[in-house]
Amino acid sequence: MKIAILSDGGWGTALAMVLVDNGNDVTLWGPFPDYIEEMKRTRTNSRFLKNVRLPANLKLESDIAKAAQADYLVLASPVQFMRGVLTQLKPHFDPTRHRLIDVAKGIECETLLRVSGICAEILGKCRYCVMSGPSHAEEVSRATPTAVVAASADITLAEEVQKLFMNNYFRVYTSNDYTGVELGGALKNVMAIAAGIVDGMKLGDNPKAAMMTRGVAEISRLGVALGGEAQTFFGLSGIGDLIVTCCSGHSRNRYVGEQLGRGIKTDEITRSMGMVVAEGIKTSLSAWQLAQKIGIEAPIVEQVYAIIYENKDPAAAVAELMGREAKSEFE
Repeated sequence: MKIAILSDGGWGTALAMVLVDNGNDVTLWGPFPDYIEEMKRTRTNSRFLKNVRLPANLKLESDIAKAAQADYLVLASPVQFMRGVLTQLKPHFDPTRHRLIDVAKGIECETLLRVSGICAEILGKCRYCVMSGPSHAEEVSRATPTAVVAASADITLAEEVQKLFMNNYFRVYTSNDYTGVELGGALKNVMAIAAGIVDGMKLGDNPKAAMMTRGVAEISRLGVALGGEAQTFFGLSGIGDLIVTCCSGHSRNRYVGEQLGRGIKTDEITRSMGMVVAEGIKTSLSAWQLAQKIGIEAPIVEQVYAIIYENKDPAAAVAELMGREAKSEFE
C-alpha cells in the first residue's frame, strides 16, 4: 500500500520503519525542507531518533501535496500542532481515497478536541482510526516486541490498519472504542508526569505504585464520562501505556515530572528539551479544563496542573492528595 507518515518525529519515523518492513510504499513527510534534505543525505533522524539507520527505500518528502498521494495518511505530529498540519493537508485531502490513522496522544488546548474532532472540523467526514498503546519509538525502531490497539467506529478500517502494521515484532489488536483509546493515550501522559514527580522527589516505590493505581481509576472515571468504555482503560491504550510511560527511561513525560519533582520550573525544562515535545504538559491543562467542565473529580490531574501552571510546590501537592477525605476504593 501507499502510506504517508505526516511528521518526521521519532514516533512517525519508527512507524515508517515498521511499514517499510511490511513491504509498503512509505513516504515520511516533515515540515522543514532543510532537515528533510539532511535526513536524505545522512539516512538518519538525528534530531528525534538517534542511532537508528533509516531504510534505503523509505522516501523522505517536505511537500505535503506529494506526500498526500497515498492511500493511508498516518497523523503523527504532536496534537497541539495537528490543526496546522491538517490545514496544510486539506487542499490535497480526498475523502474517497484517504484513510486516516492517528498515532498522536493528546487533547487540543482551547477547543478540548481530540484528534478525531480536529479531523472532523477541518476535513469534514473522513475514515478515521486511532492506534495507541505501550510503544516507545526507541524500542519499536529496533524491532522490540510491542503490542498496540487500533480502534475505529468502522471495525473494517481497524482491521485494515491491523493488517498494515502487524508483523512478528509489532502486534496489533482491534477495537471499536476510538473515544476510549484516544483518551487513554492522552490522559496517561498526565499520570506519567505525576509518576516522574514522585521519582524526582525520591519518595520511593509505595507512592509511585499508589499514584499509578489511582491514576488508572482517574483515567477511567474521566474517560467513561467523556464517552469511552470502561474496559478500554484497562487495556493496552490505558493501563498498558500508563505502565510503560510512568516507568521507562525513554518517557519524555516522566522526565518532565522528574525535573519538576527536583524543583525545576516548566519553562526551564521545555527549553532544555529543544524541539522534543512532552504532550502531557499541554494535556494536563486540557484534562483539568475537561474535568472542570463536566464536573468529574480528578485530583491527580488537578495537582499536576497546579504544579505546571500555578507553580505549586510538589511537596504541597503530595500532602494535599494524601490529606483528602476518606472514601471507599471504588467510589
